[in-house]
This record gives sequence, structure tokens and C-alpha cells, in this order.
Amino acid sequence: MNLQSILYDLQGVAQIFLEGGSDLINMFALVILLELPLSLVAITGMISWYRRYNHQGPLKIQPNLSCIITCYGEGADIKKTIISLCEQSYKGHIEIIAVIDGAIQNDDTYQAALESQDYLEKFPHRSLLILPKWQRGGRVSTLNAGLEYASGEIIMNADGDTSFDNDMAVEIIKAFEDPNVPAVGGSLRVRNMHDGLATRMQTLEYMISIQGNKTGLAEWNLINNISGAFGAFRRDFLQQIGGWDTHTAEDLDLTVRMKQYFGRHPKMRLSFVPLAIGHTDVPANFKELFSQRLRWDGDLVFLYLRKHRYAFNPRLVGWKTLIYTGLYGIVQNVILPVLILLFNAMVFTNLDGNTIAVVLIAQYLLYLVYALVHYSLFLYIVSERKRQDSKALLWLPLYPIYGLVMKLVSVFSTLNELLRRGHEESNMAPWWVLSKGKRF
Repeated sequence: MNLQSILYDLQGVAQIFLEGGSDLINMFALVILLELPLSLVAITGMISWYRRYNHQGPLKIQPNLSCIITCYGEGADIKKTIISLCEQSYKGHIEIIAVIDGAIQNDDTYQAALESQDYLEKFPHRSLLILPKWQRGGRVSTLNAGLEYASGEIIMNADGDTSFDNDMAVEIIKAFEDPNVPAVGGSLRVRNMHDGLATRMQTLEYMISIQGNKTGLAEWNLINNISGAFGAFRRDFLQQIGGWDTHTAEDLDLTVRMKQYFGRHPKMRLSFVPLAIGHTDVPANFKELFSQRLRWDGDLVFLYLRKHRYAFNPRLVGWKTLIYTGLYGIVQNVILPVLILLFNAMVFTNLDGNTIAVVLIAQYLLYLVYALVHYSLFLYIVSERKRQDSKALLWLPLYPIYGLVMKLVSVFSTLNELLRRGHEESNMAPWWVLSKGKRF
């Protein structure tokens, strides 16, 4: 294909637009209209957060903080998590509760946690409680066991392979200065970025979608999820709603249940702190990544369309949350990937080879511009490691392709949940635990 033929085919595509009435063009326009509102909400929110954050003062409160670490198979890595919590610059008391799920088969993790006790002697305002659960019960039972023993006013959950920046606790506690905030999400960064192409793509995804877009969405009280790997809650509120629930995707499930208070308490808000940084390892290859997203996306469909479908009532969640959940939870995550798949299928079945190439290039360039805008705003407004994060720009040209592949994975995940009840195949808890939960 030469430049002349490309220009000719671009003229042909433009002619299709001028003639109108094409199902192909209408679907493409629909895809853009569905993507644009969420993008604008995130962008304006990031700008608003930037202006507000620059006027924040020093920390005014100092509640006790209890950190529940869910441990299962981390081995010696649990030491990194415990040490990073000990070394926090927060002057208040931090109670570290390491709950070892299935401690018999995970004896190496249990022993590593025990070896960390000596390290606590260097820190007078830190304590370590190790809770071995000899029978494996899964994440939910691990978190609830930790909650039962926690004494802090603020409860934080963390995965056993997550470590934190030294100012994390200070940034998290600042968000609780607002009495209307019952829960706060922390920001996650990819620790194993250089392991391969899959981890580099996830690094960009975490920058753009988690640290960037969540900053903007939370500014308008539209955060979709308090991460199960890094979130914090007021203990009284967490106990009031019954702690974590069984089934799967315990973090999204908990967030959905918290939002059911919005209708009765319009000032209540869920916060996100982009400068409270946790570091985690992501799937090292695409096979592991696809398996993870099969669970993530399937869980979302299960919770929104099965377990909590009756909860999306404006009297419970308020109109703003209801509309956003419809746009993000259903349209953005379920319908949009299907539309993109159908659009590309129509491209391949209705157009000739040269025109197919032109349409695909146009689609690629559109999403490249989208990614570049969000990445640039993240880098300028949110990033606290600008020099490090700017290196990810080299991989940005591949990001639209990665995004398309992940949307196809989302379509498969949705079908897997609707047709096979895929959430029941979760590895987050033993089968006998999941089987005891109510079937929705």
C-alpha cells in the first residue's frame, strides 16, 4: 500500500460519511459517544484535584491505623510488606495484622512473618499480630478474621506482596479528615514493570486507568472500586455493613454495598488518594493476565447483573451514582466491548482490503490520541515520579492494540459469566467456601 492509495481510500471513507445511513459509520460514532463522556469526567476531575491538592495543609488528625495483610503463598515477600508498614513516616500507632490463610500449607509465609517480629523492636509506635488460619478459607474469611482482632479506628487492607512508600499512611489518613468519607482507595504501581511486554502494558494501564482516571472520577465521587489490594475504611462503618462478604470480587462487592448509603446520606463520598502509593507485582505474561481479567471482568458482570441488580435504585444510591453505574458498569464494561467487536467484524466483512487498512489505522490513531491525552495529563498532574513515568512513553504506541485485545477478553469474560457462571470458578477461595454462599 502506497501513500496515493491510502489518500484515495481515506477519500472513500469520507464519502461514506457524507452519504450517511451506513450502519458501520453509525456504530463507530456510537462507540465514540460512549467513550467520550467518561473521558471528559476523568480529565476535568484530575484538573480539579490538582487545584485542590495544592492547597492542602499538614495532617490534623492521628487515629490508630490497623493494617490487615492477607497472606497466601507470598513466602519471604511478606517481610517487604511488613517492613514498609513499619517504616511509615506517620507518627500515630500502626497495628500490623498478618493473617496467614492456610498456614499449614503456607508454612514458609508463616515463618517469614514470625521472623519479622524482631524488626518491630526498632519502631516504638508499631505492633505486629500474626494470625495463622490453619484451614484455608479464602480472602473474605482472611479479611474478616483480621477485622475481628483489629483495634484501630481506621482499617486498611493490603495484599501480602504489596509494599508502600513511606508517606503512604499520612496521605491515606489525610483523606479521613473529612467526616463524610468512610472509605479511601490507594494508588497501585507496577513493581515488575521490566519483566516483559505484558507488564509494560499493565504499567501504562495502571498509570492511565488507576492512578490517573481514578483520581478524576473520585473528585466527582464516582470512584468505581476501592481496591482489595490497597484500601482503607472507618472501622465502625465497616462493621456496620457487615465487613466483607463471600462469593468473589470482595472489593467491588464491598464498594457497591457502601454506595447503597449514598441516597440517604448525600454528603457521603468515597475518596481516592493518588499519592498514597503501593507497589505490586502484576501477571508476568499474557496467559496469566488473561486469566486474571477473565475473573475480574466476569466478577463485575456477576455483581452488577446478578447479585446487586436490585440495589441500583435511586433511593439507595442516588441518581448520580445510578447513572454513572449504568454508563460505566454496564455500558462501558459490558456493551462497549461488544460494539467494538461488532464494528471490527463489520469492517472486515463489508470493506475491501485497502479500505479495511485505512479504517483500522484511523481507529488506531483515534485511540492513540486518547491514550496520549490521558497519559500526558497523568504525567503532568498526578505523577509523583515524572522522570520514571516518562520512560513509559516509548511503549505508548502499542497501548491501543493492547486496549483492543483486552476489550475482546472482556467480551469473552462476559459470555463466560452469563453462560457458565464463571465467578463460581474463582481461585480467591476454596470451592467449598464458594458453594456455601447464596446462589444468585
